[in-house]
Amino acid sequence: MPRLAIGPEFPRELSALAPPVRRDAVVALRRFLLNVTGGPHPERVRGARDARIATLRLAEGLRGVVVRERDVYWLLTLLPDPDAWSYARRRRYGINPVIGVVEEWDAEALERVEPALRRSAGASRLFDPICDGDLLALGIDVRALRLVRLITTEADVEALEPLLPVTQHAPLAVLARGGSLSDAWRELDGHRPYDGDPGPIDGEDFHAALRRSPDRAVFVTDKLELERVLESPAWCTFLYPQQHRLARAARYDNPVLVIGGAGTGKTLLALHRAAHLATHGKGPVLLVTYSQSLGEELSTRLDRLLVDEVPRKRVEVDNAERLAMRIVGQAEGRRPVLVGPGARTLAELTDEALRLLSRATGDLLDDVEPGHKPYRHIIVDEAQDISPAQWRLLRAAVPRAHDDLFIVGDPHQRVTDTRVALGAVGIPAALHSLWVSRRLPQELLSFGVRLRGGGPADGLVKGVSGLYGFRATRNGEHPLIRVYDSPEAELAGLAETVASWLEEGVPAGQIAVGARTPQLVRAARRALAEAEVRVSTFQNLKGLEFERVALIGVAEGIVPETPPDDPGARARLLQRERGMLYVACTRARSMLYISHSGRGSPFL
Repeated sequence: MPRLAIGPEFPRELSALAPPVRRDAVVALRRFLLNVTGGPHPERVRGARDARIATLRLAEGLRGVVVRERDVYWLLTLLPDPDAWSYARRRRYGINPVIGVVEEWDAEALERVEPALRRSAGASRLFDPICDGDLLALGIDVRALRLVRLITTEADVEALEPLLPVTQHAPLAVLARGGSLSDAWRELDGHRPYDGDPGPIDGEDFHAALRRSPDRAVFVTDKLELERVLESPAWCTFLYPQQHRLARAARYDNPVLVIGGAGTGKTLLALHRAAHLATHGKGPVLLVTYSQSLGEELSTRLDRLLVDEVPRKRVEVDNAERLAMRIVGQAEGRRPVLVGPGARTLAELTDEALRLLSRATGDLLDDVEPGHKPYRHIIVDEAQDISPAQWRLLRAAVPRAHDDLFIVGDPHQRVTDTRVALGAVGIPAALHSLWVSRRLPQELLSFGVRLRGGGPADGLVKGVSGLYGFRATRNGEHPLIRVYDSPEAELAGLAETVASWLEEGVPAGQIAVGARTPQLVRAARRALAEAEVRVSTFQNLKGLEFERVALIGVAEGIVPETPPDDPGARARLLQRERGMLYVACTRARSMLYISHSGRGSPFL
């Protein structure tokens, strides 16, 4: 029986096919997995730069490209016949000798690049001061050393990025910028999906290498697993190495804080950590998020991630305010009143819930009797907007034991005036950082950072956090800013823009329209009439993502509203408003449209 590993591109390409063709391809793949009569067989590729590459005929005119090592088949992509043969001929595959993950090389392009580098190489070359042994210790492939020795400038290294595996390019880029060998090693180590020593690395053992590469391959052993991988969105199945390492860690002895910019996968990380603890942990899990609407979205995503009902029932999704209401309501036997005579504020309910938890468990029961706590594990998303009182409540709702608190957030995306260091509320968390935005193209990322100010922001950690070093992995469209003569013309422009996106085939569920005020939201809904796209305030777009986003009314006096005269209050309002616009702008994966009538927002 073949051992089949699916790469992340294959399910996407399969889902784009017409239903009858897709069905034929899936049936062929099932037959191959089960090794039954009539299944496709691997066909060797003439002129291939890697003898292990083969193709599988999966449907009329369509082939899958696989890397074959004994009985292991890594299914990379699904392409029309001519494209599949071309793809297979130009690439070669290997195993990083230091961290043991698989690597893909555009060998044909590198063969063309080498003569050009040789012609342009100067007398002094960039990596001359570094010996071969040190480069090999960084995992540089021995076959690539000749090419590396031709590099003259940092620009050469940048130009090679699309042609090299990230585990080869990343340490070279650090050295090219003037970093030390230690800096380059830390960069390479960041691409390790698992903590600890990978053990002896066999350069021919593709099965072990694929197991170490969860972002590049997932093994399927039967029909049910195959269908789950093919039908699930990529975020359910494939995690980037750092995400995988953080989400699937066997044990954290202390609370964990992960800080990352927009699009770095913080919410995805929170979901996968919750799923991991529900499956492998020791009790109920609470996933805390910013709002009820975002909680509903996360619950839906957890349903897709945890298909087994038993671990799924172990995870609750809620926000801190509703948690406080629930604790007080259970103690008093009725839902707390929030409006009218005898009503309590949310702050008062939070204080009461904390008092109830402290009275029920005492201060010294955390390690001795963790069962007295309502939850064994708590995951916190959008942590930058949790108040000090809410943090104390969350700390009291979970025992002080391993894997108690796992927290993700970004001080730059704060939409409230909350500024608290976790250490000040009894949560000394170990800090990890995410620096690569997978959602945003570089153009939208750069725009957002400039809009936000790019400077440091306080909260979550002692001191401040900066956006320096935050980067994207791809390029895309620049934001589109439109100026109209009147609010009516602006709304007409919005309707025309959204209609054109729908005509281009963008699903309505992948389009969002945002505005600063409820009045503008209502006006946008009227203008869009029957278009079933999401329309909400900037604040309610928090934590979500869409293919295309349109923001209207980004004008002076609206974004921000007229600030007060008091300098302190003015500074806080401007930072909060700038943060809200930054959050709204960074919801878009591919296209951002911003409009205003009259004078534009000073933030633009």
